[in-house]
Amino acid sequence: MNFTRWSARLPGTQRRTAARTEHTASPDRRGDGSVPAARAEQLTDDAPPVRAVDDLPVREVLDRVPALVALVHGPDHRLAHVNDAYVSAFGVRPPGAPAGEALPEFRELGLLPLLDQVLRSKKPRTLKSRKAPDGRSYTFTCTPVAQDGDGGVLIFATDVTDHAEAAERLRASERRQRETAVTLQRSLLPQELEEPDDLRIAATYQPGGTESAVGGDWYDVITLGGGRTALVIGDVMGRGVRAAAVMGQLRTAVRAYARLDLPPHEVLQLLDGLATEIDANQIATCVYAVHDPNEGRLVYASAGHLPILVRDESGAVLRADEPTGPPLGTGGWMHASGSVPLGPGSTAVLYTDGLVERRDEDLDEGIEALQRALAGATGTPQVICDRLVRSAGVTADHDDDVAVLVLQQPARTGPDGELFRNAALELLGGVEAAPRARAFASGVLTSWRFPPDLHDLGVLAASELVANSLQHGTPPMRLRLRRTDRRLIIEVTDGDDHLPRRRRAEPADESGRGIAIVATIASNWGCRRTPGGGKAVWCEFVLPGGSG
Repeated sequence: MNFTRWSARLPGTQRRTAARTEHTASPDRRGDGSVPAARAEQLTDDAPPVRAVDDLPVREVLDRVPALVALVHGPDHRLAHVNDAYVSAFGVRPPGAPAGEALPEFRELGLLPLLDQVLRSKKPRTLKSRKAPDGRSYTFTCTPVAQDGDGGVLIFATDVTDHAEAAERLRASERRQRETAVTLQRSLLPQELEEPDDLRIAATYQPGGTESAVGGDWYDVITLGGGRTALVIGDVMGRGVRAAAVMGQLRTAVRAYARLDLPPHEVLQLLDGLATEIDANQIATCVYAVHDPNEGRLVYASAGHLPILVRDESGAVLRADEPTGPPLGTGGWMHASGSVPLGPGSTAVLYTDGLVERRDEDLDEGIEALQRALAGATGTPQVICDRLVRSAGVTADHDDDVAVLVLQQPARTGPDGELFRNAALELLGGVEAAPRARAFASGVLTSWRFPPDLHDLGVLAASELVANSLQHGTPPMRLRLRRTDRRLIIEVTDGDDHLPRRRRAEPADESGRGIAIVATIASNWGCRRTPGGGKAVWCEFVLPGGSG
């Protein structure tokens, strides 16, 4: 093989030859003042001529190149030459044989189809950072070269092992960081959801794909007592361990504030101030909702979060858009509570933006698509959860975290409906309201066929709560009894917003023993302010065989 003739065909060789020929043929312009005097004096010295590139032996040049070089020609890519570096890496290769036989490493690296593309298109191609059989990584550049009546390809391989290993170490570090964040995220989420008597609830969380850092999506279910349940879902802006840590702090704070049994907007008001203290540069969206089975509604407040979707028993889907305030951490905003119907047979969905937000779609389009999917989704909450995630196209390599919380208010009929009963009495008049309340409670508990010991405890608790309300409260007053499949709930409401507290009564005190008696005989008790003014004081008893 004549390497000098081949070198004349390499890209750029013809241009350099023509440039030197033109320079030699051009007239001397040193007298026109375009070259400085010092430069002109240097050109007149009898310096030895510089050896042209075309005069250098091509084989010697290629063999001295530290990178791997191979030269093939023809449609079957017959090997013309490999340099010393190539031989050191892969061993001696027989010239004249097709590349598939002479260069078996090309087959393992997937270079043979690339040689065909280069020969056909006459355009260079590059294959980046491929690990070769010798254990090192190379970047291969294949450049077409011309020959009389034939064509060839010059393969130039640069050793990028150090770069590839550094990149792999970086990827491994990122994977470890992501695994740490995912572990932290999952450990901060509830391991098991609380199970209210009146609701069926399921949730799912899926972190973003392997190329995405985990975010701060979270959810929680909190039983408040008296049959009421708080539900919360939120999304901390940002990614990584920091977002997961902020999420954990907010979730813990929500559980603490929920125990105060405050209205949803007051809980968000407290969270807003806390989010600013945690990190002034970190904001989060959140929806906090409370379900009361006696009201048949979901009362909620939203801090910049996506609207709750509710499907009623007929399949119609309602979007709860208002009221919505700015995200937590912005400060200076008075949040407000709204409500949406949630009757028997209804299903509500709380979710984060990873479920509906797409880069090529408007956010409203994603929410509308979720509404259509919810309208056709039936089954248990877990089944609906999974169907909504699938319908949104969420896969393991999804680019954002996804959290979904689904709750159902079952429509109970038949024997199941007998386990959920309500009874209420308006407390009118003065002191005669107390014996009337006792008689009412006794009759209701008898009709519900409670055992004698539970019947007597229920009547005693109702009597003490009514007496407390008559002494310290104001009209209107109401006694309400409710049973579920797990517990008996007794609640008294009145128009005074002063909340009672349990205290130790001295022997000479004539009052202060009612709440202490209730707290002693009941499984649980509590009190809260009602939205329209006034308060509610409740207690509950676990039924035999109930889970508590």
